[in-house]
Amino acid sequence: MTRIIVGQYYPTNSIIHRLDPRVKLIGAFAHITVLLMVNNFIGYAIATVYVAALVTSSKVPPRLMLRGLRAIFFMLLFAVTINLFLAPGDTVVFQLGFIRLTAEGLAGGAKMAMRLVLLVIGTSMLTLATSPIKLTDGIEALLRPLKIIKVPAHDIAMMMTITLRFIPILADEMSKIMKAQKARGADFDTGGLAKRAKSLLPVLVPLFVSAFKRADELATAMEARCYRGDVGRTKMKQMKMTLADWLAIVIIAVIGTLTVLTRML
Repeated sequence: MTRIIVGQYYPTNSIIHRLDPRVKLIGAFAHITVLLMVNNFIGYAIATVYVAALVTSSKVPPRLMLRGLRAIFFMLLFAVTINLFLAPGDTVVFQLGFIRLTAEGLAGGAKMAMRLVLLVIGTSMLTLATSPIKLTDGIEALLRPLKIIKVPAHDIAMMMTITLRFIPILADEMSKIMKAQKARGADFDTGGLAKRAKSLLPVLVPLFVSAFKRADELATAMEARCYRGDVGRTKMKQMKMTLADWLAIVIIAVIGTLTVLTRML
């Protein structure tokens, strides 16, 4: 849990950090959409080059991204295994009883692994390269047209940002609780799946208590600062699109279009 990078912010002065948060949000949604549409290795290769260039430009240490991938290892292993042995195909590579491995299954497993890795790294860059305040302003700006139909854009943006920020905080809290329980003799590493799941109960109760306590403290702090949502709210720094932002949108559109067009190959 302490390896989770979603919701964390890595402060540095890179070109990705300086981009308008609206551009980064649009880029994240475009990245997710494109990866869900890609169906061949050429498309995944283009997406891999794009993500690698994104990480390099952001000046975020690659080891931090790899640490985040370790957190989804079991989910990645499960998804790849399902595709390996359950994907339909006629070219049998290996068969032992009812276990049947096909070339189509191998290709499907590799594609699923690449898709999950690129999704995690690409979407993690949104929070790693955007401060919580800028992320809130960006979400609110994109949702502003929905105010016409009485959608509370500011409240939704605030809730989404707080949720993202609470992920690493709760992960760190869970790590502390588990260490305290281990110091008291708790065992989380031995036994079957049912036993290990049962041993987590003493961790979940204080974790939920801590989460509600932090939420209450946050609400009290916001009330003490006379927070009333977007009623009469002004911003000291107004968001303005620069040449770099428009250039980034063009690059996102071109790479996204090229990646989707690989479906025709």
